[in-house]
Amino acid sequence: MSDGKLADQFFDAAIDLLRQVRDEDAEAITAAGTLIADTVAEGGRLFAFGAGHSSLAAQDIVYRAGGLALMNLLTVPGVVGVDVMPATLGSALERVDGLAAAVLDSSPLRSGDVLIIISLSGRNALPVEMALNARALGVRVIGVTSVAYAGETSSRHVSGTYLKDHCDIVLDSKIPVGDAELTLESVPAPFAPASTVVTSALLQAVMATATGSLADRGIEPPMLRSGNVDGGHEWNGRIMREYGDRIFYRH
Repeated sequence: MSDGKLADQFFDAAIDLLRQVRDEDAEAITAAGTLIADTVAEGGRLFAFGAGHSSLAAQDIVYRAGGLALMNLLTVPGVVGVDVMPATLGSALERVDGLAAAVLDSSPLRSGDVLIIISLSGRNALPVEMALNARALGVRVIGVTSVAYAGETSSRHVSGTYLKDHCDIVLDSKIPVGDAELTLESVPAPFAPASTVVTSALLQAVMATATGSLADRGIEPPMLRSGNVDGGHEWNGRIMREYGDRIFYRH
């Protein structure tokens, strides 16, 4: 089997997942976008969190040209990305009870804000406790996860619950358990994960919905422009001055 054939198979699998998410998550996408627009209009703040590779989708909507300037990254040292050494430490920290509470206690999150929590499996202690504790603070939670994991894996939280059980809105990425789209008889493990592609697209669809919702209300969405186009820096400077009290990544 040629490399080109495998590449085509991956593209086809990713496109099929994107179509499924578009069709089956349409109502949840609208609800999530509307909630974000409501929060912006009411003076609330926006945050996104993901652990490990789930952080890639969170980072994709923060300080992004063409994105809402008000989206902030909620970071957990050693967990966001794979920059910690050893990289396996990040996976271990996701299973530590009580870490989420400590993070939220030291964060700027407050009642009325929105927190997007991204966790493919939704089974580890960190995302489950993050959602539980955030909602206890009056924060609205949008969970992005693969609901299939709840039916095929065991929870690692003491409650036996999953991220999906503690969210105001759940966006189901439809990613199969194991996050690998391709197999070969000559390769002993499945390969070619699509979760980053699908989750990032899902969140960008939510952001687009939120932007349109704000515009429909006559509110100028606080968008960032590319710094690589003429006037981009000046535009972004104005947005950050106007909304500085809700932007935390520039401090």
